[in-house]
Amino acid sequence: MLLQINRKKVLVLALYAGEIMLMNGAETYRVEDTIIRLCKSRGFSYVEVYVTPTGFFVSVDTKGEEQNGILSYTKRIKSRGINLNKVAQVNDFSRKFVESNMSVEEGMKILKEIHDLLPYPHYVHALFGGLASAFFGLLFGANLLEFFSAFFTSILVTYTLKVLTSIEFSPFLTHISGGVVAATMAILLSSLHPLIATDKVIIGAIMVMVPGVAITNAVRDSIAGDLVSGLARATEALIIATSIAFGIGFILKLWTFITGGTLL
Repeated sequence: MLLQINRKKVLVLALYAGEIMLMNGAETYRVEDTIIRLCKSRGFSYVEVYVTPTGFFVSVDTKGEEQNGILSYTKRIKSRGINLNKVAQVNDFSRKFVESNMSVEEGMKILKEIHDLLPYPHYVHALFGGLASAFFGLLFGANLLEFFSAFFTSILVTYTLKVLTSIEFSPFLTHISGGVVAATMAILLSSLHPLIATDKVIIGAIMVMVPGVAITNAVRDSIAGDLVSGLARATEALIIATSIAFGIGFILKLWTFITGGTLL
């Protein structure tokens, strides 16, 4: 009975590790591998894991190879983001746990510390998001004025995204809002100086919203054979891209309708 209770604790630990990874943008195969590695390191002879971007299913046997004591768990993931630092730390923890005699209690304490790691403040995200977008503007041929315009526009876009995400606003509406802010600022700044082109400011500013990680994970999951997860992540990336385009297009169309002219 004690052995079964201890194995249940190991299973809870593995589920918690998988939850942290999936919530922070880890690939499907990495989550599956982590859960399997943690369970088998503490005596589970049978472990099956099925992971999707919105949850995972785990079945383990607690009595041996005859599979007479199978336990199945389901975990629903309702919110996801990108924090590769947490993914890397859980990945590192799983290897240390497997290679040592670390207790389950100590492992849970480490995982809780990883889960509770505070994200960078909004102003840090906004500042470095602005820098990244400004340099993307240079890649598309922006001049110095457009560089700084993209910088300030992206700061505002990044801050808007972080605030809306923190209040659990709909991801679709969040990216529409980001597109609206980017287009509005680009139009206002371009109207102040003839050397500022609206398109280059917008291109630079929206780079912080482009779902690059989702697209990359969709390709990697598909190549690894996780077709359901690959398709789900690709759909998520498509929805994000569509929402960005909708927000920008709405403002541009509204502006041309009001002014009756064309954008620079």
